[in-house]
Amino acid sequence: MAKIVSVHSFRGGTGKSNSTANIASTVARHGHRVAIVDTDIQSPGIHVLFGFDDEKIERSLNDYLWGRCAISDTAYDVSHVLSHSPTQAGGKIFLIPSSLKAGEIARVLREGYDVGLLNDGFQELIETLELDYLFIDTHPGLNEETLLSITISDILLLILRPDRQDFQGTAVTVDVARKLEVPKMLLMINKALTSYDFDAMRESVQQTYNVPVAGIMPLSEEMIQLASSEVFVLRYPNHPLSKVIESVAQQVMA
Repeated sequence: MAKIVSVHSFRGGTGKSNSTANIASTVARHGHRVAIVDTDIQSPGIHVLFGFDDEKIERSLNDYLWGRCAISDTAYDVSHVLSHSPTQAGGKIFLIPSSLKAGEIARVLREGYDVGLLNDGFQELIETLELDYLFIDTHPGLNEETLLSITISDILLLILRPDRQDFQGTAVTVDVARKLEVPKMLLMINKALTSYDFDAMRESVQQTYNVPVAGIMPLSEEMIQLASSEVFVLRYPNHPLSKVIESVAQQVMA
């Protein structure tokens, strides 16, 4: 039975898409068939980590939502990125990007789309690609698409920074997720200064939300220098940051 994992943050700039790419790639390295759907249609970006630009994207999630093709036609096999690091047999990763074209983004903002099609598309992807895990990179904040993603998720992973606005927004999201009876919730704190007491931060956040903190990601100079040009864990598999990602991936797979 495939698991649907929604990766969400209440505000932008938390590193949500980067975290999604790294965790999904780590799960794939363990021999699983994984797909990532970029449902952040208003501001797509996860494709960059897999070497995609506007010219390489022939079909996108937008095409499926507007009836131009089947959603499986928008899935790109990007498993070649896994060749740079040890991967167990069977590991595959697919990407379903959103359109980078200004006109397509403007149309979404102007007309919206049938959110109900997303659920149908997710199930089709799971069956067609024979997935073990489907990761949904959501749009920040709470909207119709986000609520659907949370509702159908087996796991909701919330990304937040050690920032008061993020803490307050995450509290709202946790409350909504509980009302929607999400089976499993995890928190991941990103961009934490190395001078912080991580153990004290973990304990405080877990007590505040009553949700496990799957990992605390320190602010990393190497991550900043990579500038989303690659998937970090594949470029630096032995980096301390990659060890945190591995721990989070293990909890997702548990």
